[in-house]
Amino acid sequence: MPNRLTDILDGLQARLEGGLRGNRTAVTHPGARGEASEDDWLRVLNDHLPRRYQADRAFVIDSRGDCSDQIDIVIYDRQYSPFLYNQANQRYVPAESVYGVLEVKQDLSRQHVLYAAEKASSVRRLHRTSAPILHAGGAYEPRGLPRIFAGLVTYQSSWNPPFGDALRGALSELGAEGQLDVGCALVHGAFEATYRAGHPVDVTFAEGRRSLVQFLMRLLKQLQALATAPAIDYGAYLARFDRERDGS
Repeated sequence: MPNRLTDILDGLQARLEGGLRGNRTAVTHPGARGEASEDDWLRVLNDHLPRRYQADRAFVIDSRGDCSDQIDIVIYDRQYSPFLYNQANQRYVPAESVYGVLEVKQDLSRQHVLYAAEKASSVRRLHRTSAPILHAGGAYEPRGLPRIFAGLVTYQSSWNPPFGDALRGALSELGAEGQLDVGCALVHGAFEATYRAGHPVDVTFAEGRRSLVQFLMRLLKQLQALATAPAIDYGAYLARFDRERDGS
């Protein structure tokens, strides 16, 4: 009897891989090719992540007015997250609402690992608030701030083997704010990295034709561990607006 799940997953892999391969051959301008690849990844994530999550190209901003670099893919809370600004595809998402960030590149390399780490750092260093959560009997204490995960997604790896010592070496160079947790080289496989103080970075990976499925499962594992984003302290944002209005 045919394995229907296998057929579905193989079809999903073929669709995304075909789109990205088409971008590489049909779109010659590097900037346009990069944007087309981002659009493909965003489409796949928004089609296949649970509806409580949204993935967009965005900036991340905090209650102090500090802002991240522009991020290729921000995965954030869809239900409770307001856009602080959204016009002409310039989206600003509150730092509290962010679960994870991904950088999109054409190939997996040391240069792109370090670049993705810089983008992740620009988000993780932002200030985040956490407000009490009201319920019928009172209020729950503000929850702790979960670690925002980060990753790098590409079409292929420039290394041979794709996820060997070269990848481990690049990941070992990263400071805590820039650590990359997940990644995918679409035609090669997916990886996940675990960091422990005083220990070498632990990289697990799966190579083969279902790299996208492997990556999505690792991404869902990261999201599951984060549970729900902390409640935004809107008072902190209002206080910032008031200070700017008063010129202080």
